[in-house]
Amino acid sequence: MGVNRNKILLEPNATNTGENIKFSHRVLQQMNLLPEEKIILVQMPYMERRTYATFMKQWPGFSEAPDLQVLVTSPQIPMLDYPSEEVGSLRDVISAMIGCLYRIQLYPLKGFQIHQTIPTNVLQSYQLLLKTNMYNDHISN
Repeated sequence: MGVNRNKILLEPNATNTGENIKFSHRVLQQMNLLPEEKIILVQMPYMERRTYATFMKQWPGFSEAPDLQVLVTSPQIPMLDYPSEEVGSLRDVISAMIGCLYRIQLYPLKGFQIHQTIPTNVLQSYQLLLKTNMYNDHISN
């Protein structure tokens, strides 16, 4: 996407979003590169809210960094253009979105992320999609 490879730091050990945030903090800390003013999180379009909620809970010392501005972004891709060989089919994308919304509701209770208010119409649509049993691949406790 145009970013010089020598400007990219990788954190290859995480197995989930929370670990990625904590381990990335460690990498930046070891390199004396912890952000003080702004951090931009880049994620898949349908994971932006979950990424933000997880960051706010999992970034070590965030509560002591009141001036740190947290932004989340993703490629601006229309939903019907998003499915691909790498991402999967439209059904796969919708299933992953349902899984993200499921976790946005569950993970604050488990202490993994902050609470996010979900609009009523979004919850109603989510529940209708769940009832079809067509998109429940990413639902698990």
